Amino acid sequence: MPTLEIGQRATLTRAFSEADVRFFAELSGDCNPVHLDPVYAAETRFGERIVHGILVSSLLSALLGHHLPGDGAIYLGQELNFKAPVYLDIPVTASVEITAIRTDKPIVTLETRCVDAETDRLLISGEARMYVPWLHV
Repeated sequence: MPTLEIGQRATLTRAFSEADVRFFAELSGDCNPVHLDPVYAAETRFGERIVHGILVSSLLSALLGHHLPGDGAIYLGQELNFKAPVYLDIPVTASVEITAIRTDKPIVTLETRCVDAETDRLLISGEARMYVPWLHV
């Protein structure tokens, strides 16, 4: 397995489409009209439909579980701070960076962020703690 070091980073970029938002609403049961109804959403402070925050944060899960720390790592906790709305079809870059590695247990802490890939505007910030069973401490 790869060596983990403080400061290591991984990123992933994607945009969320109409189909993504509708599928997530169906799958999760979160059918809030701010995500699905353009007429309703136009009357909100957002002015148009927004992507579910949890759907956007799933990019972090993809990074943590498959890229850094990687396959086999298990979530222990995730703090999410939603800073700005994510609109449909806007590219979002998610990033994770190792900020701490425990010396007594195979646990890694990472800063987590999602930004608008075009403007670098912060969308979501937070911190994740991961159990990394293959990490030798």
